Amino acid sequence: MTVDKTAIRDAATVIVLRDRLTNPSILMGQRGAKAAFMPNKFVFPGGAVDASDADVALSTDLPAVCCDRLAERSQAGLQNALAAAAIRELWEETGLILGQPGGWAGPRTEDWATFAQMGYRPSAQALQFVFRAVTPPGRPRRFDARFFLVDAAAIQGDLDDFSHASDELSHLQWVPLDRAREFDLPFITEVVLAEIAARVTDPTPPETVPFFLNSEEESLFLKLRGYPMPEAD
Repeated sequence: MTVDKTAIRDAATVIVLRDRLTNPSILMGQRGAKAAFMPNKFVFPGGAVDASDADVALSTDLPAVCCDRLAERSQAGLQNALAAAAIRELWEETGLILGQPGGWAGPRTEDWATFAQMGYRPSAQALQFVFRAVTPPGRPRRFDARFFLVDAAAIQGDLDDFSHASDELSHLQWVPLDRAREFDLPFITEVVLAEIAARVTDPTPPETVPFFLNSEEESLFLKLRGYPMPEAD
């Protein structure tokens, strides 16, 4: 069966923010020169959702407000798969673990075998949904990417140990947030960086989540709200 590589695939991207109140930096790596999608660009860890991600048993779920906003203008029940994909891609591309100590629960696919062997279960509680964008038409790959912000304090182990990372991203490094634009970045990454810079000192979920929706007919800038958040007492 021929796979349509231009079809839009659901994807998850993780922005790990370190030392947010003192010297904020973000984790980035460089894609290979021969990569079909964004070659040579510096990007955040992330990738497409795998079919098996929907069956992963998370030790903690996404925050309710993130679930509500992920559900807006999306396939029903996709939230767990997106969270699992974010955690898996972070592990595969950087070797960093977002999880809690414990034995594996539920089915364990090959994609998750090495994560489970480290003695952790994936945890989505620290993921904060902050941005969404659909790749414009005409690109060799198209993704409906959800961007998650996570504080580095939620990562298990040594933040500078990338020894378990795959070779998909090279030059993994913590980039000072105020210097990130000196790198060769995709346009959408520059847009997301502006959102992150505005949220460095505010750990609460944003009031709305920006959504760049690019289709063959038009490009729209939307705001995802989900269900209204309860007012503070």
